[in-house]
Amino acid sequence: MSRKPAVLGPDGTPTLIDVARVAGVSPITVSRALGRPEVVAAKTRQRVLDAVRITGYVPNLAAGALASSRSRLVAIMLPTIANSIFSDTVQALTERLAQAGYQTLLGLTGYDPAQEEALLSALLGRRPDGIVLTGTEHTPDSRQCLARVGIPVVEAWDLCEHPLDMLVGFSHEAVGRAVATYLLDKGYRRVSVVTLDDPRGIRRSESLAQALAEQPGVVVAIERLPVPATLATGREGLSRLLASGKAGDVVVCSSDTIAQGVLAEAASRQLVVPTELAVMGFGDLSSAAHMHPPLSTVRVDGLRIGRSIAEALLARFANPSMARTPLRLDTGFEVIERSTT
Repeated sequence: MSRKPAVLGPDGTPTLIDVARVAGVSPITVSRALGRPEVVAAKTRQRVLDAVRITGYVPNLAAGALASSRSRLVAIMLPTIANSIFSDTVQALTERLAQAGYQTLLGLTGYDPAQEEALLSALLGRRPDGIVLTGTEHTPDSRQCLARVGIPVVEAWDLCEHPLDMLVGFSHEAVGRAVATYLLDKGYRRVSVVTLDDPRGIRRSESLAQALAEQPGVVVAIERLPVPATLATGREGLSRLLASGKAGDVVVCSSDTIAQGVLAEAASRQLVVPTELAVMGFGDLSSAAHMHPPLSTVRVDGLRIGRSIAEALLARFANPSMARTPLRLDTGFEVIERSTT
């Protein structure tokens, strides 16, 4: 596309009409290409995007949202970005929404329902088309507010009996029981846990401990540490367990990042893994299979979670009546055995 001189608005600011002139299309086509890209041919939309770049036009999204009742914005609430356990989910979710012409906004809750409530209060005034929440623990005010505004909501990375709206995730209690069964089958009877002080990690740990406690002769010790997950946190967790004499035969960690820290501390103390100390993580990060030794863990299909959330939201945007049959999707998990156990 050749560069054409733009005829700017009276204050020198490029307008939608300027974009239309440069692109050689009508203003309504520009509006559709920017607001509803799925209804515009790919070549035409590209001409419009080229014209936007040439003119420096910035769409007035607030005005567009008022006119169409659509903001083309989806808000995603994450506990943290300090480690990559949520990266696959966010990547798949944002890519699919972008293909459909939606942009995403990330908010960090710090595993704190009160912080989530504050973020929701700030965001709802901008009327996002959809909201993605990590987990199912929310304040009463958050629940009432979300029910009142009627915006499609997906709770992710969890399951519960009474979701706010749509639900895509897995059972953390089932993870705990599955890990307990795996460890018992491997012959471990002295089990220690290093978990962060986050609700889902605690639920996994408590489920694990409860399942192990049902077996005679099994000893369980839990070390709870503050968020976020770091290698230093894992090293501190193992140090505390060793100092108290509660390290046991295997250390189960609430994330692969914590497990990496435990392995680092074990190596510094010349503990042989897994003969002197076995280690198990959670999340199956891309680094888990390439550690030394490779880390046993629990695999969660973050890509599937992200894609499923995006498709659920897009389907609801296209057909709001689908709220009568809301989505309940269990994406499952898999225990992965590697050299650390």
